[in-house]
Amino acid sequence: MDVNAVPDGPKSEPEEPIEFDSNDLAYEYYKEYAKSVGFGTAKLSSRRSRSSKEFIDAKFSCIRYGNKQQSNDAINPRPSPKIGCKASMHVKRKSDGKWYIHSFVKEHNHELIPSQSHFFRSHRGSDPHKADAKARRKTILASMSKQYGVYQCNGLDNFIRNQNDRGRSLTLEEGDAQLLEHFVTMQEENPKFFYAVDLNEEHQLRTVFWVDAKGIDDYTNFSDVVSFDTTYFMNKYKIPLVLFIGVNQHCHPTLLGCALIADETFFTFVWLFQTWYLAMGSRAPNVILSDQGNYLEAAIASVFPDTRHCYCLWYVLEKFSSQLDYMNPWHDTFIAKFDKCIHKSWTEEQFDKRWMKLVNKFNLGEDTWFQSLYQDRRLWAPTFIKNVSLAGLSTRSRSESLNSFFDKYIQVDTSLRVFLERYKVIVEDMYEEQAKADFDAWHDTPEVKSPSPFEKQLSSVYTHVIFKKFQVEVLGAAACHLKIEKEDSSSITYVVKDFETNQDYMVEWNETQLDICCSCRSFEFKGYLCRHAIVVLQMSGVFTIPVKYVLQRWTNVAASRIPLSEKLENVQTKIRRLNDLCRRAIIVGEEGSISQESYKIALDAIKDAMMQCSNVNNSAEKEEEQVVIGVPVEPMPHLNVNKGVNKAASGKEKSNNDGIAVTKDKVPAEAEAVNIGINASFHQMDLPNTRLLQLHNMMPPHLQGVAVPTMFHNVASTQYHNVASAQLQNSHLPH
Repeated sequence: MDVNAVPDGPKSEPEEPIEFDSNDLAYEYYKEYAKSVGFGTAKLSSRRSRSSKEFIDAKFSCIRYGNKQQSNDAINPRPSPKIGCKASMHVKRKSDGKWYIHSFVKEHNHELIPSQSHFFRSHRGSDPHKADAKARRKTILASMSKQYGVYQCNGLDNFIRNQNDRGRSLTLEEGDAQLLEHFVTMQEENPKFFYAVDLNEEHQLRTVFWVDAKGIDDYTNFSDVVSFDTTYFMNKYKIPLVLFIGVNQHCHPTLLGCALIADETFFTFVWLFQTWYLAMGSRAPNVILSDQGNYLEAAIASVFPDTRHCYCLWYVLEKFSSQLDYMNPWHDTFIAKFDKCIHKSWTEEQFDKRWMKLVNKFNLGEDTWFQSLYQDRRLWAPTFIKNVSLAGLSTRSRSESLNSFFDKYIQVDTSLRVFLERYKVIVEDMYEEQAKADFDAWHDTPEVKSPSPFEKQLSSVYTHVIFKKFQVEVLGAAACHLKIEKEDSSSITYVVKDFETNQDYMVEWNETQLDICCSCRSFEFKGYLCRHAIVVLQMSGVFTIPVKYVLQRWTNVAASRIPLSEKLENVQTKIRRLNDLCRRAIIVGEEGSISQESYKIALDAIKDAMMQCSNVNNSAEKEEEQVVIGVPVEPMPHLNVNKGVNKAASGKEKSNNDGIAVTKDKVPAEAEAVNIGINASFHQMDLPNTRLLQLHNMMPPHLQGVAVPTMFHNVASTQYHNVASAQLQNSHLPH
């Protein structure tokens, strides 16, 4: 068999009858085979003829061939992929100039991942279709930035803030249908896409929320800390955008939801948080970070009573220059003393004492903003942030990293139309970054730089980016010296001198409970132990990091405990099945809703299918599903906005077998709130402990019936405002 050109992809493994015109073509053939199987390649060796000086021998191998060389001279050694794999192909040149396969070793000693072959250096750029698509995407982004940066559009991107409306609104002059049609299209592409709108009494858009399938999936794995970012709204960007942001195991930002809001009222935030809570399967975050704001704080306390609310420390520090601009002559002195107060106060008493000194020294007793900081000190001051991890979202570096990521897509004058175009690019880039980081975690082994047992323990546990951060702390422990400050029956308090920063830190260690806490609050703010805690553990004879201080969210198994290749195949297959079933279910729903008879047929079929599927699925899967979306919800009295519901509840109205009220009253005519060009209507849902929700075909099938006991049809959301005070009188309302 003569191979004069590289085939599109070998159909089978290399075999001896194959011949090549050159060793380069032989290597290209081996690369194509490797790409289809799922490993990277390298040119291992070659040999020339002593007489003709032409190549007569070459050997190609898997990049994990051989073992890495240990060197004590390297200052910053690079990670090596070599783990002793034997897979290779040896080719030789015949007298007629043709090259043939002399030997071929197929077996690998590691996992192969065909779906991620394009991440190997040897295969990068080998996919012309993907390269062209990426180039086109960059060109589109650049052209959109130039074209729309100063473009004044009279359609979707022209927001008018209606100051006279009761409850401000986002009024779209033209093209308002395009916004919802855009969401409808995205939901058709992936039924897990979720969106919701809130209308005022004049049927004008007041709030719009949406989240894609990736955001919903990411929240399942990283719901411990969520940042509610109002930067673009507060800085008067053209689009009044707010974001729900998380962070994954690789420290990459995850987009957990987007919203357009008309104002910063309590009711706007309540509606938005309750809608987001519903979209995320009625699962509240452990911690939510936000900027300061009375209404924002009250809304979070009302919707997420069991969630720890904290202010982002970086946001607080950023405001000093604008809030205390009259203090310029004493700025440096004030910042030094303020930094000492918030970062070096070991006890609450120390914090209060130093704060009062600041107030008296700089005459801040009448400054309302500074007073509000003290009143809210438990929400942001490191001294009070205990028994919680913020996953780095509150630090300056993380805030700057998030801003730099989203600033690539959002500028001050970015219009809504442009942002919606870029939204898909944002999601695609997030997918690509995470896939590349997952690949690197599988492919490369981080270099251990010291004999520390802590470093060895977590080198294969943490993801690469977190291990490198932790590694800095392990190496930095050598520059720390400790002495006992005080000791009691349960714990020992050490003073640790850090010679690198020339600062003293307090570390409290309880050996019985394996509890350790440092005044630098590294674990609370970053999610891993600091050098000061490490040196205390080491001197106490503890040579492994306690499990409670190794957060699973930073490990290689944060998203799954199954092998990566199996995980990828399962996810892809499940998504295909889900999308197909959801599209078919929508068709059944439309057909079944035409008449009462067809409705009963469709309902019986769905019940029968559900019963059969439940019997097939194992109990473990059912329990997992209940954990995700079966969160118990406290009952709440129905709002008096629909007489049919009250009658059904009192037994005066007939109900069908599913508990849905059946009435012979005529359905009110559809209000032309938003004309989106398709035959559908706005629906509203009475959520437990939630404000009524204006919905338009935006409930993805996987959320149907989740924490939604009653459906409402064509009920104005402003009715909620009329009864809100009665229903929320016990809520944490701002004064």
